[in-house]
Amino acid sequence: MPEDSENKIVIRNALLINEESRRVADIAISGDRIEGIFAPGKAPMVKERTRIIEASGLWLLPGVIDDHVHFREPGLTHKADIASESAAAAAGGVTSFMEMPNTLPQTITIREWENKNSIAASRSVINYSFYLGATDNNIDELRRANPEMVPAIKLFLGASTGNMLVSNQETLESIFRLGKMPVACHCEDEKIIRSNTEAYREEYGDTISPSFHPLIRSREACLASSTAAISLARRTGARLHLLHLTTADETALPDAGADPAIKQVIGEVCVHHLWFDDTAYETKGNLIKWNPPVRSAADRKALVSAVRKGLIDIIATDHAPHTLEEKSAPYFSAPSGGPTIQHSLVMMLELCHRGELTPELVVRKMCHNPALIFGITDRGFIREGWKADMVLVDPAAPWTVSRETILYKCGWSPLEGTTFRSSIITTIANGVPVFEEGRLTGRRAAEMLRFKR
Repeated sequence: MPEDSENKIVIRNALLINEESRRVADIAISGDRIEGIFAPGKAPMVKERTRIIEASGLWLLPGVIDDHVHFREPGLTHKADIASESAAAAAGGVTSFMEMPNTLPQTITIREWENKNSIAASRSVINYSFYLGATDNNIDELRRANPEMVPAIKLFLGASTGNMLVSNQETLESIFRLGKMPVACHCEDEKIIRSNTEAYREEYGDTISPSFHPLIRSREACLASSTAAISLARRTGARLHLLHLTTADETALPDAGADPAIKQVIGEVCVHHLWFDDTAYETKGNLIKWNPPVRSAADRKALVSAVRKGLIDIIATDHAPHTLEEKSAPYFSAPSGGPTIQHSLVMMLELCHRGELTPELVVRKMCHNPALIFGITDRGFIREGWKADMVLVDPAAPWTVSRETILYKCGWSPLEGTTFRSSIITTIANGVPVFEEGRLTGRRAAEMLRFKR
């Protein structure tokens, strides 16, 4: 239990959106766990030690579990760090994160993985976990990983940081046959991308618009790589997590079925691919340069439809900050990635306001399914006896993203000037209010995530 947890909190008269239902309820929190869910006015109280949070008119959701972030520590802390980005996450209703291995040094050894956990234990505001990255020569480190403590093996099948592009077929077979943890793949075919890059450089030189990004990192590059990864998973029996799908064609690749906990091929989509389409390159330029790219309006529409149909299992962020100076470089020099975690939940709730999604669907894809798919114990749902990770949302409190409201260390967002109709009011992690009434509380509630496999 976090040392800073309240003795008891009662959230009163909230509209609980959880497990595909809505009801007004009182939720009692004792220490770091949910004591119970009660009819309004029925929650037990200890008068002198019970804090009341009046939540009439507010929605209460499970805390968001973001399975795909880059917090840049160690080695790239001029862009972001675990303290700053976990704080921004808390302000966005996120209570748990799983961080990727392409830092400096890369998280490709158990020693570096342990170092990241040590940093998070002392600095993170919320719950944390770290992937172990695969390379062409670290199979022994992957074998040593504890599947109850590592969410997945991260595998790059496209251009990435340093030597984290795995291209040796024998190595790929060995990684997929480990069977201890899911294999999470960034799928873009490097040969196709390299060929496209050379062709566009030859025609346009180094001065090229970011609008060419989805043509260089083409839909064919994604589909070819994703298809190859699925073929390898089917052959070896590995559980495959397809990260950040972007094309209409790829939405048919994950396994269909109602229970994400037992699917072999899992599909993930990121909030920026559900929000932007390629018309935004004209005004946003490199600020929306991600790998894989933001694509056409038809692709965005297909991704939203796939979320509704259950073909996409998880909505994540791929939160990946860079400085404005770095993003202001010419296209070929500007890094890919951008910050989104502080705004991910309100982005998806805005799609609910537009009639594209429902709050129940958002909760399923951002809270329930990550817990089920990764086997996260006691989180992702609001249930008696489970960890008290939750977020209060005002669905009718408009606000506009500005530099003054941004908590990312990089200090900018591609959403600046965007008005959202929902606001995050309170974020509670392990029974600790870490964000309240538009401000961080200065309190931490960091625990390492555990995985039941």
